[in-house]
Amino acid sequence: MRDVAIVAFAQSPHRRRTDELSEVDLLMPVLHEVLGATGLKANEIGFTCSGSADYLAGRAFSFTMALDGVGAHPPISESHVETDGAWALYEAWVKILTGEADTALVYSYGKSSPGEVRDVLTRQLDPYYLAPLWPDSVSLAALQAQALIDAGHTDEAALTAVAARSRTDATANPYAQLTGDVPAGDHLVHPLRTGDCPPIGDGAAAVVLAAGDTARSLCDRPAWIRGIDHRIEAHSLGVRDLTDSPSARLAAQHAGAFERPVDTAELHAPFTSQEVVLRRALELGDDVRINPSGGALAANPIMAAGLIRLGEAAARIHRGASDRALAHATSGPCLQQNLVAVLEGESAHG
Repeated sequence: MRDVAIVAFAQSPHRRRTDELSEVDLLMPVLHEVLGATGLKANEIGFTCSGSADYLAGRAFSFTMALDGVGAHPPISESHVETDGAWALYEAWVKILTGEADTALVYSYGKSSPGEVRDVLTRQLDPYYLAPLWPDSVSLAALQAQALIDAGHTDEAALTAVAARSRTDATANPYAQLTGDVPAGDHLVHPLRTGDCPPIGDGAAAVVLAAGDTARSLCDRPAWIRGIDHRIEAHSLGVRDLTDSPSARLAAQHAGAFERPVDTAELHAPFTSQEVVLRRALELGDDVRINPSGGALAANPIMAAGLIRLGEAAARIHRGASDRALAHATSGPCLQQNLVAVLEGESAHG
């Protein structure tokens, strides 16, 4: 297998509303920044892959408009996934492994502000039994949180502590939407309070992947992807144990996460209760730094938040703050789909 690394990462400032910006306006500064960090030009990128959701924009094939941010010339090899950009990164990684490209540009974006996110996300549900009931994303997360409390795995005070830690860590993140002392707030859907839930906002992110010596020439300390895997739970929530995540555990196992300890974990846990599930499933102890960026509780641009977890983990390796990091992305209700990647710095290579 070829060695593949994340060599650059960029993201937009995450804001509650960006009414004055189109998707292209949101993306272009991010794309310019990530390419500028490597010195690559558009015609030097072997493959381009994006992640987004037409449901957020409310129009079909909206991702084709975002390609204006990449540029109409020269012609490119391009693909798109209708989900979080973390899965676009997976596709680009496979493309490089096959030898069809040496470099790849991966980007994703989400403008959640135009619609009601809680209602839009019901379209992910089983169309026969669950979707007609319109259970929104917060209510489903609350079911998971209550199941965890009933099982004795957490309580409301512990969930509040997760939120407080995340927002405190986010004070060092200039791109975060919520930082500092954010109140726990009232119950939104019991037992989840406002502070247990992610902010609604708009944002974009991009990474550049490269293989072998190309990666070393583009980045002083590449973040090598030592393993990456994704798995999915049963579609029906009624047949799942919401206090556990077998798919996240299996993805981590196949990505090699349990072979050696990690020092950092960027977990895509939009709700505080989901961090509890993931920490147990991924066997992360108190010595592992969890979401030093603040995580999805500090900024949760839908369809980009998972890619940002990979980018944030890679960025820590780039600047020497981490040697071996785990990055996680999720999609669907109650951690239905899970992707896990293990990243290492050059000192751990070979």
